[in-house]
Amino acid sequence: MNLLRHHQKISSLSRFPFWMVVLSGLITFGLAGCAKDAADELATGALPAESEAQFAGRYKDAVDEVMASMTLEQKIGQMIQGEIKHVTPEDVRKYGLGSVLNGGGSFPDKNRHATLEDWQQLADAYYRASVDTSGGGAGIPLTWGTDAVHGHSNVIGTTLFPHNIGLGAANDPALVAAIAAATAKETLATGIDWIFAPTVAVAKDYRWGRAYESYSSDPVRVGSYAGDFVTAMQGEGVIATAKHFIGDGGTYQGDDQGDTRLSLEALLSEHGAGYESAIESGVWSVMASFNSWHGEKVHGNRELLTDVLKGKMGFQGMVVSDWNGIGQVRGCKDDDCVQAVNAGIDMIMIPEDWKSLYHNMLRQVRSGEIPMERIDDAVRRILTVKFASGLMTRGLPSETAAKHVDSVGSAEHRAIARTAVRKSLVLLKNEEGLLPLDPGGRYLLVGPAADDIGRQSGGWTISWQGTGNENADFPGATSIRGGFAEQIEAAGGVLYTEGDLDSNPEIDAVIVAYGEAPYAEGQGDIQSLAWQQQSQTDLKVLQRFAEAGYPVVSLFVTGRPRWVNAELNASDAFVVAWLPGSEGGGVADVMLRAADGSPQYDFVGRLPMAWPAHDINADDANLPVAKHLFPVGYGLSAGEASQLAQLDETPVGAVTSEAMMVFAGGIKEPWSLYIGDQADWAVPITSAVQTSVNGVVAIESFDYRVQEDARRIEFSGGGVQEGQFFIDSDVATDLSKLAEEGGALVMEMRVSEQPTAPVSLRMDCGYPCSGEMDISPMLAGLLPNVWKRVAYPLACFENAGTDMSAVDVPFLLVTAGNLGFDLAEISINDEFDDAELQACDVTPDE
Repeated sequence: MNLLRHHQKISSLSRFPFWMVVLSGLITFGLAGCAKDAADELATGALPAESEAQFAGRYKDAVDEVMASMTLEQKIGQMIQGEIKHVTPEDVRKYGLGSVLNGGGSFPDKNRHATLEDWQQLADAYYRASVDTSGGGAGIPLTWGTDAVHGHSNVIGTTLFPHNIGLGAANDPALVAAIAAATAKETLATGIDWIFAPTVAVAKDYRWGRAYESYSSDPVRVGSYAGDFVTAMQGEGVIATAKHFIGDGGTYQGDDQGDTRLSLEALLSEHGAGYESAIESGVWSVMASFNSWHGEKVHGNRELLTDVLKGKMGFQGMVVSDWNGIGQVRGCKDDDCVQAVNAGIDMIMIPEDWKSLYHNMLRQVRSGEIPMERIDDAVRRILTVKFASGLMTRGLPSETAAKHVDSVGSAEHRAIARTAVRKSLVLLKNEEGLLPLDPGGRYLLVGPAADDIGRQSGGWTISWQGTGNENADFPGATSIRGGFAEQIEAAGGVLYTEGDLDSNPEIDAVIVAYGEAPYAEGQGDIQSLAWQQQSQTDLKVLQRFAEAGYPVVSLFVTGRPRWVNAELNASDAFVVAWLPGSEGGGVADVMLRAADGSPQYDFVGRLPMAWPAHDINADDANLPVAKHLFPVGYGLSAGEASQLAQLDETPVGAVTSEAMMVFAGGIKEPWSLYIGDQADWAVPITSAVQTSVNGVVAIESFDYRVQEDARRIEFSGGGVQEGQFFIDSDVATDLSKLAEEGGALVMEMRVSEQPTAPVSLRMDCGYPCSGEMDISPMLAGLLPNVWKRVAYPLACFENAGTDMSAVDVPFLLVTAGNLGFDLAEISINDEFDDAELQACDVTPDE
């Protein structure tokens, strides 16, 4: 008898979870062995670790029974994963979708302050829709995926652990396993059951914007972590994902989503260790990589996904694509890619266009373009994972979540995170044994990373890029300053701020906390490892205090090794903190000694990646830096004195232009994005979708060339309410040289709704210092929905009143009317031959 049809005929059972009927049927028809054993084990919360072959074989009969009654439509639905902004519970019910995900910066009802209950309620709604068979659905529970890559970092109040590069510095697989288990519990507390981690990339070129997601440049260390991570996470019943298969850390020029040019043997040798370890531990999913291999996108490469991963390496779980990854295959679109499915993609992550993909795949299977055998293989793998992970027997997500809500941001998990911070710190320089410091002393702590939990947490933190966050967004967390203040004040010492310098206090040492602003993926790609090669802002601070005779300690908060020879020269001690996360107190634990003079905790962190001696490769700028200052494994111990020779501060790659990128894919340091109306003129952009207080201005991220690399801005003032969109910085920038050389403000944009009232473009220099122009004629002249590069000479703003030596707002657009436009790039550039140069139009009221 067909179990699913039997299920549909019994109306009294149609409201029950699907697993109850399936398991009862299996028991009745002699298939109880594997199913009942699994149910008994899963009732306790988790299965023991299994190999790939074990978990695939264990559930074969149960999967066969389910698949025997599935229609083609139901099978296609199981292969589709849409994003929660674009998938409703009704969509899940109607199309039988197998999965949803929340991308970075995506929340229930678009509310970044969503509570645990909000997450659970949405998870329950999706679950109920997926198991509802009243309309002819298959009744298979869906799985919800998320990027909990350093803790459940999309949710406010969770524990944030150091990013992978910091865990690589700790060199402690047991610690990594504890973090995986803790992350799994906090994720289950929101009703989510699939985590896109661990990243097992081997970063070879640190210019790559995902370098901090790599444990190490050493494949052996990466391999030593992956298996324990998978075992711990899946031991909690959460699907783990080894990603991104394969070669993402070895692309040419360190280009995110670029090309990896290695033989198959070298590819597996240099980048495969993490996958081998994960597969040996029975990982349930593997995510395909955005990168290409010899010019062919991995998402469409059958040799890698099927012959190597599923064949040679023996992977039995499901292969999931990355965000619209199938659309990058040559000849494909986001919603149409036969090649990717046939290559071996099982679950297709298609955030928005999932419905058209569904219909395209139905047509392609019926026409024979996609063999039915490939569909069956994909669905079999998906169902096997759902049985193995317990989804088929678990029931409402909120019921599982109730067992874990107390773990979210718990003291136990924060203690694990603080231990990870302590173990991750690497001491590169320590003249005369300056560190650790006496907590009873008098210290000045300054720098942009001193009291900024968002900055110390990096990308993939609440928002996708980790930008737009404030300390108030991290309840229960501790900033670096907070950790120092607690211990120094308890010991009778004093911790000063820069504002205290006016009273000329006695200071024993100056600690300068600085480093990279948050970024993720391609938006973090850089061309050179040089730190602040143009502005040298942090170096000037170090030199100012060193010249005043103070011992200077650099606390460099970073997601990758950078070329900091000048900063090392200007520092008496130099500590690397690898994006420590929410528990900044762990930094003070190591940098301050105990009352008896002994170290509280030793500096046990060792470099997971070699530290560069140059800013770029001296022989070929396309290749990773070849000469290193410190090797993998280097690091000083607490109290260990070192005398580092004066380092060469001459860069290989000299700065040849004053030009700067302001916005490209995301906002660039030191700038920040804001929208506003008369209720609040300066609302920071903290999520992918946001509106001003009165709703006059709305902004949303969307995919242009790559994931969420453009912004859609809409004004709806109706001619009576002004709204503004602008870019600001706390530090003024000198653009006078660019202005003298004929530079311009260059924008790549398109108009979706023509302006209904005058539109002003301003460049401010500490308002009311400002220069303003009317850009309404330019906007009105643009063809609707056609991308265009336009340039306004800096001289226009200067002539209108902008002091080019002190620009703090390079772009401010204001109107009281309606207007819709998309923005892909803003730069201040002296090279803009590809842009249409605009005339200097006076402001509307002049």
